[in-house]
This record gives sequence, structure tokens and C-alpha cells, in this order.
Amino acid sequence: MSKANLTHLLLPGESDWEIWTVVPNGGNTLLSSHPVANPSEIGKPPQGDLVFFFPVKSLTALPLHVPTDDASLFEDLAATHAERAGFRPDPFAGQLTDIFPLSTHSVDSVFLSVVLRAPQTADLPPKSPKAFDISPRAFPVAGNTLALWRELGQWVFAIHQEGKLLYCQATTVSAPSPDAALVREIRIAIAQLSMQGVRAEPSRAIIWTSEPSTDTALLSRSLSIQVEVEPRPAPAMPELLSKLLPADVRAARRAARKRQNTILAVAAIAVIYLGSVGYLGFELWKTQSTTNKLLAQVRAVAPEGEAYALHIAKWDELEYGIDLNYNTIDILSRVARSIPPNSGLRLTTADIRSTEIQLIGEAPLPAAVNQFSLNLDNNNDLAGFEWQTPSPRQSTRGWQFTYTGTIPSAAP
Repeated sequence: MSKANLTHLLLPGESDWEIWTVVPNGGNTLLSSHPVANPSEIGKPPQGDLVFFFPVKSLTALPLHVPTDDASLFEDLAATHAERAGFRPDPFAGQLTDIFPLSTHSVDSVFLSVVLRAPQTADLPPKSPKAFDISPRAFPVAGNTLALWRELGQWVFAIHQEGKLLYCQATTVSAPSPDAALVREIRIAIAQLSMQGVRAEPSRAIIWTSEPSTDTALLSRSLSIQVEVEPRPAPAMPELLSKLLPADVRAARRAARKRQNTILAVAAIAVIYLGSVGYLGFELWKTQSTTNKLLAQVRAVAPEGEAYALHIAKWDELEYGIDLNYNTIDILSRVARSIPPNSGLRLTTADIRSTEIQLIGEAPLPAAVNQFSLNLDNNNDLAGFEWQTPSPRQSTRGWQFTYTGTIPSAAP
């Protein structure tokens, strides 16, 4: 088989981006590894077709249990569910959603809806891929299984139901072995799925890692399931690739088709010119007439473009009111997790706004206040805030403090 006819898979590995060559009879082989942060830095990909698998951190998985077996309704139900969860894909950013059915019965169905965050230029390879999918679908798993592996240094996990992908999630955990933070995220995900009426009951867990000494005791004890450790298998092409297609790639394909059509049109005009100068004049007149009509159509829809731009601007103004990242209760919960346990530190005032937090409190000892200040700076869930933490003041009740956190990009 020539190199031009080969198919390659580009996906995130344990620490590097990996390119695998698809072997027709199975046993796909690793072609190269690239220790770069973004796929755009890989350089010139190999010849042949390229299938790009988005990492788990680039998407949001939204399983859904619906009281119908009519597959024609799944897309609308998934869109409604995504909007309620706060996800509204940009309709001009390409095909950023897809649906993967799991089970369909006479009265209800379960399917996985995937919402892809609009990729930037750095998130895509330099060569336009032939197709796109998501990395968990590159690794088939049997039964009701919890699979854990690292993508570019951080742990991700996927829950499978009867061998089909039910849910996947990226984490910020980069510990050598699954730790308490990772186990907590898995337990929360399973509990949330259960509250939504989606059964997620893995009977076993697999950890794919190159470190055979990975500690599995905490994961096995916390979830009460058997845990196996083995090397990550070679990725495989899914039986049916996803419909995901970012706008940049779609535009490139349209441009290629347009160039091809232009070449054919020029060749046709050349033949006509050689055959009849008079006929060419007629075609030129017809082309000019078509151009004038197109220009008139462009002028006619110009107000609609301006109205859309105004709509987007107003929507952006509402960001702090609708984005779940600025939810007051959620921010207060993140702040509360930074309070040192058993320190006696308490908040007397928490003034939380969309772009600013003011915390006033007291503690019996200054060490508790200093530790609270350090925890705020190191809290990944509050990484968007820039903290002003002046030294605490001594009072008759202990040590008082006033801290202020602001979002730099939102500061006037």
C-alpha cells in the first residue's frame, strides 16, 4: 500500500501527541510522538488521510435518558439539554455537537451528547484532517467498565455501559497514581448521572499507564470494584466516525471545492473562446449580469449581518449573568474549600460579584489567616481571580483580615 493511501490517527498520548498508522488487518502501529503542547506545532504530517481525535479536555459529555425511542427527536432533545446546562455552541463555528446512542427500548432511550468547545487554530493540526472524533472512542472497552488514563500529563476517565461510551471527563489531577481528588471527581460524576436517571455502575476499572507500579488501592477501596493496571492499547478507528467538523476545516473544504470549480469554469471558458469569440462575449455578458445580481443580494442582506453583530454584542454583555463560572453560590463554595480545616477561621462578610470578591473574616491565630491566603492563591478553581491579601490586623477577637479578588480582564 502506498503512503498516499495510508490512514493515520492523531491523538493525545500520555505525555505527547501521537501519530498512529492504521494497519488494515489490525495491530495499528505508533509512527511518531511529538512533545508539543498543541497539535499545530507538530509540523508536516505524514502522507495519507488523517483522522484527528480531540482530547477529553476539549469537550463536554452530556448523557441523557429520554422517554422515547424516536431517534429523530434525539438531536433536539440534546440541544435543549445542553442549553439548560449552560452550553450554547456557536452555530458559525462548524458542527460542534454529535450524538452516540447507547440503548433504545420501546419506552425510553439513553444516548451520549458531546459538545465540543470551538477549537482555535493552535488546537488543530497544520494539515486539514479527513475526519474528526473524540479520544475515548479510539479505545474500545467491554462491559460496564471505568477506564482511566492520562492525556498530556493529566488524568481523564471514561465510563462505559455494555461496551459503549456513556460518559467521559478530564481532570486537573496529574499525580502518578489516582489520588483522593481524582476519586472524588469520579464519585461526583457517577452521582450526578444517577440523579439524571442515567445508570453508571461500573463493575470493574482499568488503569492504562506505562507505570506498572501505579497504586490502585485507594481507587479499589473507594469504589468497591476490582482495578486492573495495563498498558494503554493501540488506538483503533471507530466503526462509525463522528460528525464533528470545525468551521475552519469546513471552510477549507469549501475553498478547495471552489478552486476546483473555478478551474473547471476557466477550462470551459477557454474552450468556448477558441470555438467562438461571439459565444464568449455572450458568456461574459451573462457572467456580468449574474455578478450584478449577487452584489444586489449582498446589499439586501447587509442589514441582517449588522443585526446579528448587534445580537452577539448584547449576548456577550450578559456573559457574567449566564455563565456558570460566575455563579455566586459556586464561587462561595470554592472559597470555602480554601479555609484551613480546624483553624477557627471564619468569614463574617463575603461580597461576591460577577468580577470581584471581597472577603472579611477573623481567626484566633495569624497562621490560619496566612494559610487561607496561600490556599486562595493555589486554588485552581479560583485561578481566574487576582488576590489582594494585606497583612491581618490584631483585634480583641483575634486577627482580622480583608481580602479582595478581581478578574484582571474585567477590571476597568
